[in-house]
Amino acid sequence: MDVRLWFDPVCPFCWMTSKWLRLAATQRDLAIEWRFISLRLLNAGVDYDAQFPPEYEAGHTAGLRMLRVAARVRKEHGAEALDRLQEAFGHHVFEQEPVPDTANARERQGSEAFVAAVLATAGLPTTLTEALEDSTWDEVVQAETDEALALTGRDVGTPIIQVDPPDGLAFFGPVISRMPTEEQAGELWDHAVGLARFPGFAELKRSLREQPQLPSFGVSTDQVGITEDWHGGSRRQHR
Repeated sequence: MDVRLWFDPVCPFCWMTSKWLRLAATQRDLAIEWRFISLRLLNAGVDYDAQFPPEYEAGHTAGLRMLRVAARVRKEHGAEALDRLQEAFGHHVFEQEPVPDTANARERQGSEAFVAAVLATAGLPTTLTEALEDSTWDEVVQAETDEALALTGRDVGTPIIQVDPPDGLAFFGPVISRMPTEEQAGELWDHAVGLARFPGFAELKRSLREQPQLPSFGVSTDQVGITEDWHGGSRRQHR
């Protein structure tokens, strides 16, 4: 593998980064390995009411349920099937009409009906939805979440990328809100790798983010999303 990306299916910035990485892979002949990181497990000890908007807990829980299915898919059908599933998750969660900021809307994304449609898009058996309720897969997801945090430190979110695995530097990001062109995708990869390979590089960050250019946010590719200030993985100031 040339690069690993740890993903949670419900993170919009993770989806944006994965779309960029797929585009960069065609420009730089990269092989991508998809691994799991759960925002729900990462925030297991967090007071959601104090730290996040009301719908976040439901969304993060839906993400964990989807990752259980992803873990089973990789075990039973292999890495290529997981690649298809990761892309299908993104299309069903984000490449659609705007999603209401409600717990019910987020919970639906972790439902059997929703995930069955994702599996069908990926050409996989819909019976794999049985893993949604199977918490034994959490051990796999937790192990890979811990693996990512061991490489970056714990004060990060998603996505996490490692260049030149298994020994290369890993980092949180790049967090992007706009999709680059094919040429820009390769250039962004070169710049990100240049930083990652510089000895002692630690962080380059700003908390202001535009809403991503995704149909689920109602932002098209010819628009610039509203700029919001994010703190600790949330667009709401912590209480």
